[in-house]
Amino acid sequence: MEIIPFQFDLVDPNNNYVWLAPYVFAVVFIGIMFLVFKLFERFYSIQYDKPLARHYFVYRRLKAEDKAFLRSNFSFYNRLKSKHKKQFEHFISSKNFMGRQDLQLENSHRLLIAAVGCMLSFGRKNYNYKLIDTVLIYPNEFYSNSNEAYHQGEFNPQHRVIAFSWEDFEKGYEITNDNLNLGIHEFMHAMQIEAKVSRDADSARFNKQFRNILRRLTNEDVKNKLEDTRFFRAYAFSNQYEFMAVLSEYFFESPSEFRQHFPEIYNYKKKMLNFNFIGY
Repeated sequence: MEIIPFQFDLVDPNNNYVWLAPYVFAVVFIGIMFLVFKLFERFYSIQYDKPLARHYFVYRRLKAEDKAFLRSNFSFYNRLKSKHKKQFEHFISSKNFMGRQDLQLENSHRLLIAAVGCMLSFGRKNYNYKLIDTVLIYPNEFYSNSNEAYHQGEFNPQHRVIAFSWEDFEKGYEITNDNLNLGIHEFMHAMQIEAKVSRDADSARFNKQFRNILRRLTNEDVKNKLEDTRFFRAYAFSNQYEFMAVLSEYFFESPSEFRQHFPEIYNYKKKMLNFNFIGY
């Protein structure tokens, strides 16, 4: 018996959907290539402790007066290359800001808080804090129903909200050598929670370096040096999450001293954020 292979006949009226074949092939091919790219991207991130790429195709833009404000009030912005400034501006334009307790919301509130958050996450591919939709700004310390206490800052992943006392945020921003920066501290907590619930390459790198830091803290020499130098303030040792948040404040405000005293921990932190603040 002769076997005749089945073939689509482009002119056979019974093959009504034959014209879809090239489109189906194209979709499948694109899907496979996308999957291969994502696997390679993850491999690259794990292998080299940094993202393969971290740019968007289209950026939200700031008004000219907002850019002028950043140039005058946020020195980090002035150090960026033109393409990186676009990335920075995209983040600032992506969040909702709301004043609380009769605080009159001004551009300075919105721009400075967003700028500090972006500075912390700038080396990540997903630098936009996926768990934050809204930023609440209070004039000073505020009462939190979550634990019935007064806070200077708070991150609530359930409601996708981060909140700040403007008085304390501004103090942390203006005093750059005391290793107390409320903005960096609270945005780091948001980054920590995101790393726990996400499966992207940024989160994998964050968790890897988090474990490296915690393991380093078990070293007797490091524990003795922490005790002898008391370089990090006592609040850092409340728990591992507060330690990581405090570490971030020191990483940006005293990077040279941090590296000098604890070079291994500094290096892990640098890889975690994919950023070296020294000399930037």
